[in-house]
Amino acid sequence: MDYGDYEGVMGLEVHAHLLTESKIFCGCSTKFGAEPNSHTCPTCMGLPGALPVLNRKVVEFAIKLGLALHCSINPRSVFARKNYYYPDLPKGYQISQYEEPICGNGWLDIVMDGKTKRIRILRIHMEEDAGKLVHERTIDTSSYSMVDYNRSSTPLLEIVSEPDLRTPEEATAYLKTLRDILMYLEICDGNMEEGSFRCDANVSVRKKGDEAFGTRAELKNLNSFRYIERSLDYEIDRQIALIKKGGSVVQETRLFNAEQGVTYSMRGKEEAHDYRYFPEPDLLPVTVDETWVEEVRKTLPELPMEKMERFMKDYGLPRYDVEILASDRELASYFEAVLKLFPEAKTVSNFIMTELLRELKDGNVSPKDSPVTPARLAELLTLIKDGTISNKIGKEIFPEIYRTGASPRDYVKQKGLLQISDEGAIEGIIDAVIARSPKEVADFRAGKEKLIGFFVGQVMRETKGKANPALLNELLLKKLKA
Repeated sequence: MDYGDYEGVMGLEVHAHLLTESKIFCGCSTKFGAEPNSHTCPTCMGLPGALPVLNRKVVEFAIKLGLALHCSINPRSVFARKNYYYPDLPKGYQISQYEEPICGNGWLDIVMDGKTKRIRILRIHMEEDAGKLVHERTIDTSSYSMVDYNRSSTPLLEIVSEPDLRTPEEATAYLKTLRDILMYLEICDGNMEEGSFRCDANVSVRKKGDEAFGTRAELKNLNSFRYIERSLDYEIDRQIALIKKGGSVVQETRLFNAEQGVTYSMRGKEEAHDYRYFPEPDLLPVTVDETWVEEVRKTLPELPMEKMERFMKDYGLPRYDVEILASDRELASYFEAVLKLFPEAKTVSNFIMTELLRELKDGNVSPKDSPVTPARLAELLTLIKDGTISNKIGKEIFPEIYRTGASPRDYVKQKGLLQISDEGAIEGIIDAVIARSPKEVADFRAGKEKLIGFFVGQVMRETKGKANPALLNELLLKKLKA
């Protein structure tokens, strides 16, 4: 997006729920969707006398993400109390990290228009989530709120970027890339609707070429890529318009109204001193030695950007294909599993991106749970390649094969869909079509060679799409030009 003489300056604070079975400071379940207040205990309810005990898995996940984002892993980090009042925060403070986080000084590369841009990561720190307010409205239109503490003390990693983003498109690319990495690492499910992956954005504007930053506003709780891009674009335009009128941007926290497409003021922006941070007295400093870091490093998978580069280099695929295939670890694994059985990368890629992804999306099914296994898809592509069925037939029967999980070869035999490759049979049909189409034959021979499509269509209709396309075209041209 073009903002004329101005540019946006954005830094993002991303909150990622971790895929641990228990909460960060107690043994309660983190499973989403349970009955309200059923996954709670004195510790996550903040009852007097209850003490937190750190979940080791949370630290391991933090190290894993830090390594994936090229951060330094601090050998000593400290938990702190972030003090503020809200009805869903039972203790009156949130246990987080402040001056000494577990990871810092990393970076993440994004690709925009074929060019790579590096976004610096300031810090990654561990913290607990708050509870959740459930708002209800009665028949007489009065309203009230209830508190569900199931989410209270769910483990989070907060990933804070430097203000290196300049456009809403860059911000979206950064968030999608970060989400892909979290899901590749299998430490976050990336579910934005359930709040497992959400972000706050610090937004300011300045004249292009200026070094100094402008006054920033914070946009809270953005939880969809579409809303993130819309809200950032609106906020940048709002600040530019305000400055051009001679006004000044106020440092504040704002929310985004998706229906109206506008941001609106929520409260004055808090600074660190407003939260009265101090070290958490009930938790010891976290110490991480190099041995632990190296153990975690050995568990790192091939990450999306690395996989994209390998797919382009080893398989000769275009960037568009690899961006789709490598964005999902399960989809990339599915692709390579098919490729082992049917080693034609572009053919496999095309079929996955069009036919398979459509069915998976419609049913909200993950690639690993696809009814069409890699072996079944390879079988179908082999039938197309060896001429048993046409590509058109292959695409037409795929939804039914997907629905039933049937063997493509058995399905084709059962339905009588074998491709007609008998030269004599096809010639007979061509002769009949030519005989009843004298005008079209004359026009073709007069130079209107695009009419070949008419004849192909007629023969395909007669054979119900089962004529071998290559053989059909060869025989048609031979007879029409005779």
